[in-house]
Amino acid sequence: MFRLVVRLAGLFALAGAVIGLVVDGTKSIAASALVLTPLGEAWLAVSPASLGRAEAVVEAHLGRFAWDPLATALLALPVWLVFGVLGALLLLAVRPARFRVSA
Repeated sequence: MFRLVVRLAGLFALAGAVIGLVVDGTKSIAASALVLTPLGEAWLAVSPASLGRAEAVVEAHLGRFAWDPLATALLALPVWLVFGVLGALLLLAVRPARFRVSA
């Protein structure tokens, strides 16, 4: 059951990566220049209150250092890259083990 939930989360993350890539591609074609939407900008557009709460929680539990250089660096990455890596890692974590036949 746990593997199913993790696999579904990985597939949803990869779907989010594809959507982010299509949005950035469409914006890039319209602007005739490369446009990459940072994760922080997308999160702020969807739910600014939850971004503020996430900052408060990270600073309260991990300290200011965990938010300012670390989390802000993550939030500066493109949406499709973050979701793509997250999805790939989740799917790799639950892949079936290969059986080895010893000769």
